[in-house]
This record gives sequence, C-alpha cells and structure tokens, in this order.
Amino acid sequence: MPYVTKKVFGLTALTMPPLTPRLGPWLYLSEGTYAHRLAQQKDLLNALIAQLPRFDVFCHHFLPEITNWLPFYWAGFQQTTRYTYRLEDLTDLGAVQAGFHRTTREQIRKAEQFVEVRDDLGIERLFEMNKKTFARQGLLPAHSSEMVGRIDAACEQNDSRRIFFAEDARGNTHAALYLVWDDRCVYSILAGSDPDWRSSGAGSLLFWRAIQLASEQGKSFDFEGSMIEPVERHFRNYGAQQVPYFRVWKMSRAMKAVCAGCDIWEALRGKQKEHFIWNPSGAPAGRTQRDRAF
Repeated sequence: MPYVTKKVFGLTALTMPPLTPRLGPWLYLSEGTYAHRLAQQKDLLNALIAQLPRFDVFCHHFLPEITNWLPFYWAGFQQTTRYTYRLEDLTDLGAVQAGFHRTTREQIRKAEQFVEVRDDLGIERLFEMNKKTFARQGLLPAHSSEMVGRIDAACEQNDSRRIFFAEDARGNTHAALYLVWDDRCVYSILAGSDPDWRSSGAGSLLFWRAIQLASEQGKSFDFEGSMIEPVERHFRNYGAQQVPYFRVWKMSRAMKAVCAGCDIWEALRGKQKEHFIWNPSGAPAGRTQRDRAF
C-alpha cells in the first residue's frame, strides 16, 4: 500500500503523490470461494493497517476495483463515495462518438475547422495554459512547474504520457491536455485553456483526440473526476459511465482539535463554515485553504 508522508506545522499526513488520481492497497486476486477471498482480504488489509506509522491524517482515493474497505472501517477510518467517469469499450469509435451529447459533437466539429492538435509544444506550454485556468478562477496553480516537470520527466522516460495542444494558424494555443496511462487505462490528469479562446471548442476536441489515443492503445479512458458539478456535466456529455470509488480517511485527536479550532475561528469571523475535506488529487476548484495544506 504505497503512500506519501508529508509534514506541515508538526502534523503528519499519509496521503497520495501529487497528480495521482487513485491508489489504495493492491491485493493479488487469489483463488478459492468468495468467502475465502474476503477472509484473506481482511487478514491482508488488517496487516497493512497495522504497519502504518503514526499519523495525524490519512487520506487515500482507492482504485474503483477496490470495493472492500470494511477492515478500514473496523479500524476507525471513514469513507466517502466519489465518482469518476470512464469510457470502457473503445473498439468502435463511431459508436462512442454517437454517444456524445449533441453540443459536444458540435464543439468538436467547430474546433476542427480552425485548430490543429499537436503534441510537440512541451511541458512549459502546458503549465502556461494551466496557470491561465487557475487565474481565471482567482486561484494560484495547485502544483508548481518544478514538480510537474519532475513528474513529466519520469512519465516520458517510461513512455507513459502524451501532451495534446490545440493551436490555430496564428500560433495561439487554445487549450492543452496532459495524459498518462498504465496497462489498462489512459487518464487525463492536468489541463488548461486560454480564457480568450474558451468558446472555440478546443478542449472538447482534445478530449476526443485523447479518447482516440486510448482506443489506439486498446485501453479505456478515465476523465479523472470530477465532483465539481459543471465539470461533471462536461464529462458526462461524452457518454462516459459513472464509476464510484472510495475516499478513505482518518484523523488523530490532535488533528480533529485543529479542525474544530479552524471552524470556531471562521465562525467568530462571521464566515460561512466550510466542511473539512481532504482533496489530495489537486482539483482546481472547491478547495479550502485547509485542503491546500496537504
């Protein structure tokens, strides 16, 4: 069960690597009856939980394939069901596109008239697009260019990433999309667009090209979220299937006291109370300052 250890203000968090959609424990699929497999999972997960070091916060997004979190529940962890959207069967791209919402197909056709999809503009151009997306929301980027560069170098070395850009004839970059993949699935984990060209449909075209790439590789495509309502609607319009996964977390007494103190302070200042949620995936919206801490 891989995890990342982070320390902030003397508090220890066991969380996920940046730009990692989901992790959680990996269990070898054993043989035997269903009851036997569940018993084995219980023993293995209990052993993993027992080996965790002392922490103030534990938070992981489990892979959708992990459907048994009962040992974590019995150990005092909590769980929230979240959703991603996936296109599983990409063997017939005509049928896939027929499942798109009408407006999505129109946006793709519109973008195809005056932008070209290319993959040779580099990680810095992607980061420029990403910063513009955050700036439009009055936010700073969730990740530094140095960190994204290190991840990109590792992915490039392992031949497991592609960066798509939509560029017009005048050299204007309308949108960018960062993709990574494993042996089963292609994931979109970072994107950005120029606010001046948001109506061009370039973002939809890049997702369509990403879906085509996944089809060429014989993989499924994962939109990687999102729980943010407008983003969810955009992904749903590609005809993707809603797939649940678990966010599993636990906090120490010290951490609960810190959270309670923050809530009291916000209430005294007359601000609306924010629920304490951990979001290690780095979603660009719906994050509190306490989310940013880890």
